[in-house]
Amino acid sequence: MCDYSLHAVATRPAEVGETIVTTTFRGTSTRGFASEADMSVAVCLLPGTELAFADNVRYDNRWIWTRTVNSRVGKFGKVDPHIPDRHHDAIEFPDGKYVLVTQLVEGQRATVLQLPVTQPLGEREHKPQIIADSPSTPPRLPIG
Repeated sequence: MCDYSLHAVATRPAEVGETIVTTTFRGTSTRGFASEADMSVAVCLLPGTELAFADNVRYDNRWIWTRTVNSRVGKFGKVDPHIPDRHHDAIEFPDGKYVLVTQLVEGQRATVLQLPVTQPLGEREHKPQIIADSPSTPPRLPIG
């Protein structure tokens, strides 16, 4: 849920509708998301979590210059999970590009729009959808 470098930081899962803020956590050089109410606790996202940023997303490579992604929406995911001891948490944008969470400029606000489904399909209760007053077979048209 949170990148490997945040294992020494208090964490909690994200909640739908909450506003989270990019920050650097005390005692680490890693950036991540925190709640506005408590900036010391990392808010962890599941892959597939959808976010809406207040402004176009800004990021850097720890250099002087920052770059801007021309998008305010993104989906949380993991990149290169098979490579140990490296940051994996990333935001994927509609154009298919992604930015590591640790590269996001501090102070950006995002709203958690939707969490991913976490239950496997087979374990979910299946209820057929019933639409009132709809015929079960399409009506036959007259021939001729």
